[in-house]
Amino acid sequence: MVGVRDLDPSASPLDYYGSELRRLREDAGLNQAQLGSIVFCTGSLIGQVETTRRVPTRDFSERVDAALGTGGVFSRLVGLVLRHQLPTWFQAYAEMEARAAYISSFQPQLVHGLLQTEAYARAVLGVWIEDGLDAKVAARLERQRILDRKNPPLMWVVMSEAVLYQEIGGRAVMRDQLAHLAALRRREWVQVQILPYAAGAHAGLPGEFNLLRFEDNPDLVYTEDFVQGHMTANPQAFREGSLRYDHLQAAALSLEDSAALIARVLEERYGDHPEPDGHAVA
Repeated sequence: MVGVRDLDPSASPLDYYGSELRRLREDAGLNQAQLGSIVFCTGSLIGQVETTRRVPTRDFSERVDAALGTGGVFSRLVGLVLRHQLPTWFQAYAEMEARAAYISSFQPQLVHGLLQTEAYARAVLGVWIEDGLDAKVAARLERQRILDRKNPPLMWVVMSEAVLYQEIGGRAVMRDQLAHLAALRRREWVQVQILPYAAGAHAGLPGEFNLLRFEDNPDLVYTEDFVQGHMTANPQAFREGSLRYDHLQAAALSLEDSAALIARVLEERYGDHPEPDGHAVA
């Protein structure tokens, strides 16, 4: 086990978080068990965070700030900690995503990460990740906070109809995920269109991509393969991506028809329908 006094606060945001938690806890005259009882967790969890063996969540950070009267130190720091839990090659994109004024995305297989429920994200990430899954899920949810800002980016997502039927995490998870997509209709700055099977061959066949537009930075195109992501500010690449996206929007269902299809799939495929014996399908 790493001794807390051996931690180098400059090694990483997580090391800094752990060392500050230990320092401020001791300054308050509390041991780990005492602080744990105040923030409704075990003393062992406090110790794991202090020694970087556990990544803190935003909820944990807010409770610690309240308990120690730190003025929001940990609530501010946790965003940096969680961003560093993202894959190294993805961190630069996440930083630009957080600054974007407009986000346009085509998703042929999965719900966009900014629109995923916690359970859906856990099922997606759990396919490849065993150790540190909680931290990776927390990092993905942290990215979503940009949609709750006072001035959030305008986000427009075109998703293949297949995304609605690809059962990720089981029926209950999909039911909640589609209900979440349906509820997004109440957010005027988040728009979702469904590209129907009937569209046939379409401009998105090469794969998913994101377009980021900014108020005062060059526009970006972002794509991924199974190894890493690729981001470019090449004007011609952005021009071609924008044209491709325009074609996808034109081929997709209208916003109203897309919402209706989501609601229909939610009810018909993932709703609680009784079996012949009278028991509901979970």
